[in-house]
Amino acid sequence: MPATAGESFDYIICGAGSAGCVLANRLSADPGNRVLLLEGGGRDNWIWFHIPVGYLFAIGNPRADWLFKTAAEPGLNGRSLAYPRGKVLGGSSAINAMIYMRGQARDYDGWRQLGLTGWGWDDVLPFFKKHEDHENPPNEFHSSGGEWRVEHPRISWDILDRLRDAAAEAGIEKIDDFNSGDNSGSSYFQVNQKRGRRWSAARGFLKPAMSRPNLKIVTGALVDRVELRDGRASAVHYRQGGEMRRADAVGEIVLSAGAVASPPILERSGIGDPSLLKANGIEPLVDLPGVGSNLQDHLQIRPVYKVSGIRTLNGDYANLFRRAMMGIDYALRRRGPLTMAPSQMGAFVSSSPEYETANLEFHFQPLSLDNWGDGLHPFDAFTASVCNLRPTSRGSIHLDGPDAASQPDIRPNYLSTDVDRQVAVESLKWARRIVAQPAMAPYEPQEYKPGAHVASDADLLVAAGDLGTTIFHPVGTARMGVDGDRFAVTDERLCVRGVSGLRVIDASVMPTITSGNTNSPTIMIAEKGAAMILEDAR
Repeated sequence: MPATAGESFDYIICGAGSAGCVLANRLSADPGNRVLLLEGGGRDNWIWFHIPVGYLFAIGNPRADWLFKTAAEPGLNGRSLAYPRGKVLGGSSAINAMIYMRGQARDYDGWRQLGLTGWGWDDVLPFFKKHEDHENPPNEFHSSGGEWRVEHPRISWDILDRLRDAAAEAGIEKIDDFNSGDNSGSSYFQVNQKRGRRWSAARGFLKPAMSRPNLKIVTGALVDRVELRDGRASAVHYRQGGEMRRADAVGEIVLSAGAVASPPILERSGIGDPSLLKANGIEPLVDLPGVGSNLQDHLQIRPVYKVSGIRTLNGDYANLFRRAMMGIDYALRRRGPLTMAPSQMGAFVSSSPEYETANLEFHFQPLSLDNWGDGLHPFDAFTASVCNLRPTSRGSIHLDGPDAASQPDIRPNYLSTDVDRQVAVESLKWARRIVAQPAMAPYEPQEYKPGAHVASDADLLVAAGDLGTTIFHPVGTARMGVDGDRFAVTDERLCVRGVSGLRVIDASVMPTITSGNTNSPTIMIAEKGAAMILEDAR
């Protein structure tokens, strides 16, 4: 289908998720820059995008979620997983856990040691702080006045306090802040909320820029491909309302569609592994075999424990009076369970002494269910979700046919290495170690999943495959790398190798996954990427 010719812009941004909203704000700040922002989803004008607990209604809903699914995963005993991604302005920041987490200084210093100049902890910390609006007074690690609001939770639970006590008894120190470069310890998560409402990237970065006459935002625009002319990215072809359209770029085109969607756009543009492109009916133009490879994700394993004599959300929700009070508390004070992130309290610890920094993250939740989207269990319980922060397994995301509307082929390849399988077993043992401490004894915890009868390492590994699911942190599918690295898709300035005028700026470019939730690191990458674009344009 031929594309209808459209306008010409200095910058075209493909994807209005966490990264795209930052880029749109920063690149349009100069009124001389004409900026086009394309988003395949819709506007964030649904109540559940703004009430924090709305993720329960958004995930799995075609209004809010692209409804991706993985292929059957051998490491998960043949299961296929739902792979949620936000289908709206703000992207996954409109449906995610709202947890503000930077990772560890060691993560970024590791990027620098790979040869990626300018990506060490001391290099990226100023970019984290540039847009931060923390409710605490500014200090060496935090700032205020930026677009990205960070607050402390507006609810607490005795069951989580007791679990934190138990973690301390097991040797996990209580700390105040996960975001100072070393997150070892336990604390309540800081969240991207403002006075009890979700603070998405659209609210923080895009809404203040929407009135700028030099910024055009097009929703319902499914990006098909980037057109290359004489080795340069010159236009974007996208589908809107059944019609194929084209927008021309006189400056740069930026892919910020995320680790799931950016690689297929590159491949539909003729950029990727030539053999894969030919198999999908696409003419290879740029040989970059690393496109879509190096997928990393945090696999969370979700053991569940029944308790008695202490409140959990399961019991409160089952009680009609308490359920009604939740709504009243939120309406009057913007507090209570409706402000809850999926996890409120976390703990970071090393699975074994060989790890110098924490490689496990616990997300403790005062509730339990079989799967997100299912009802809560009819008994009081908590979940001790735990994930391997630095998996060695590598997967892939590729296009599955030339049609932009086709679902991508997502293969995370979880638990495919001996190291990851061992860490999975140790993580379940760590959960049991915490729950067995004296602080939890008064509440008579009973392991519901996987069950106390699961004892051997072999059986625990099978249980990890049964209980494991994505924690929604895909990264790395268009990774940065140094000259001579054949599988690097972008350079340290996020430019696509072998093409001028084209960058990828989103979670795709991470060479290795950060040690924690990945949304705020993605926003930092966009902040730094925007600065690079503007610097290179001078």
